[in-house]
Amino acid sequence: MNVKARVASEHQLVRLLQVGVVLEEVVEARAEQHYRNLSDTEHQPVSEEVTNLLTETTKESADHRRRLEELIDELDAETIAFEQIQTLVAEQYGATKPDDFDGLLYDQLHSEESAYKFYDDLIESIEQSDVAFSLPRKRLLETLKTIREEEAEGAERVTNLMDQQ
Repeated sequence: MNVKARVASEHQLVRLLQVGVVLEEVVEARAEQHYRNLSDTEHQPVSEEVTNLLTETTKESADHRRRLEELIDELDAETIAFEQIQTLVAEQYGATKPDDFDGLLYDQLHSEESAYKFYDDLIESIEQSDVAFSLPRKRLLETLKTIREEEAEGAERVTNLMDQQ
């Protein structure tokens, strides 16, 4: 599956939006895992800003999933089996594990940047497409651009926290 290719059908758009849902689940799960690990370890104390970042990342990812699912519900196309989408996301975006990074902030930055890149590529592929979707293109793109901007803000916030530490 190539996100950079022009979206050629509503079915393909649904599949790509489902990838976004699973990608958000991955981001949320990783933030929750880091949060749990903070209370399970005796490492150096973590700042309140880092704890807040993890909490807000979890909430933001849940909100992004909700918005994507609303778009999927409005589209007139059959969805793909959840297991297939999970496999695609694992292959492309989940090849790394939280422990692969030197610290939770690096992992969070990776998650935010991966999500941003996915939405950026998806928006570009929709803009290059001439397919008529069963939901207004303007609403679709506005929703995706808002999510992309929130991912960019998240990456910037993580980078600022990294600079402070």
